[in-house]
Amino acid sequence: MARILLGVSGGIAAYKALELVRLATAVGHAVRVVQTPASQRFIGAASFAALTSAPVLVEEFELDPARGAFPGDAPPEHDPLSHLELVRNADIYVVAPASANTLAKLAAGLADNLLTSAALAATCPLLVAPAMNNHMWAHPATRSNVALLRARGVTVLEPGTGRLASKGEAGAGRLPEPTALLEAIEALTRAAVPAPLPDLVGLRVLVTAGGTREPIDAVRYVGNRSSGRMGFALATQAADLGAVVTVVAANVGLARDERVTYVDVETAAQLQAACADAFDAADVLLMAAAVADFRPARSFAGKLKKADDERMRVELERTPDIITGLARARRANQTIIGFAAEHGDGALAYGREKLGRKGLDAIVVNDVSRADIGFDAGDNEVTILTAGRETHVARTSKAQVARAVLDVVVALRAEAAATEPAGPAPLEMGTPRPPHARRDLP
Repeated sequence: MARILLGVSGGIAAYKALELVRLATAVGHAVRVVQTPASQRFIGAASFAALTSAPVLVEEFELDPARGAFPGDAPPEHDPLSHLELVRNADIYVVAPASANTLAKLAAGLADNLLTSAALAATCPLLVAPAMNNHMWAHPATRSNVALLRARGVTVLEPGTGRLASKGEAGAGRLPEPTALLEAIEALTRAAVPAPLPDLVGLRVLVTAGGTREPIDAVRYVGNRSSGRMGFALATQAADLGAVVTVVAANVGLARDERVTYVDVETAAQLQAACADAFDAADVLLMAAAVADFRPARSFAGKLKKADDERMRVELERTPDIITGLARARRANQTIIGFAAEHGDGALAYGREKLGRKGLDAIVVNDVSRADIGFDAGDNEVTILTAGRETHVARTSKAQVARAVLDVVVALRAEAAATEPAGPAPLEMGTPRPPHARRDLP
């Protein structure tokens, strides 16, 4: 996931920047916002602060309470200059909307407000999304400014065509839709990502995400609150590092990564079947899905009507322990990571017991009793347990948690490779080969 610095200049299209922030944070990106004074005539700083969970800066010499840090990152010990520290930490700087006035300042290298000062100091990719009246967009001065910025390596998006803010006017000048803006941002940040780590290039990673739903009838179900954010963050991070990724997604409504293969399921039985199909080809299993422990013993095809006594009785039965079954069927060179959502005291003790009982290489434990992390939150705080180590990951974005989990995967596989015994001696001609042992899931 990326650290996105968003610069908002004055214009009616500033309202779309709010939706861009909402979409970006929903998929795990960390966003900070700087505004020009003119932009506050359209959207106040409080709206952006609420969506980003971070301070919004307007004045160039305004002290930043977060000291230039993005959500999920620890601030530095000192008070840095905000326009330098923010762009130093950013993976991409996006100016959206960029008014005609701001375009001209960027082209001329002016630095008379925080937004333009940050642009002049930026070493990360700069993406500019113009929005203005169609006559202003077509003016030779604007066209020249756009050409100059592009010649310097700035990505300048073409505005959309349609109805404009002035009554009765239409033409080119509309800010691109927030979904298109986010796609452009993600494409540019992916292009700027350093070369993948050799440890994960080509590794086949199977991820489960979301929460299963076990039907009571045609409209009701037994389920849980898992959003799938952690599993999707694992998939994106693994793909960033060169892995070939498949996600078994249980009822997940998040945006999807075009580099990842998705298999959609609803119930625990469907998730078990999908994992059984994909597991043999996988090198790593990251079992982040919240699988229901119980399901209705009987599911009704229609909708159950209210009983006269105003009570509904549903008999539940256990669902299969999917990860334990997969661990029993594993190959010697497969790595299996479990996830344990525990509640309150004793979480680590429960996690360590599960680690041994289920035959896992590692288990990621988080405390879902806290409202600020875990289910349907952008952040998480976990402890990763292996047979010999305990790694605590302080509260941070789920993207950073995912990277920490993948670091443990790399370490485990390196340790396994270092201790792996030499293979069997080659068979002599005429020596019968042992039959292939097929291990079915329980």
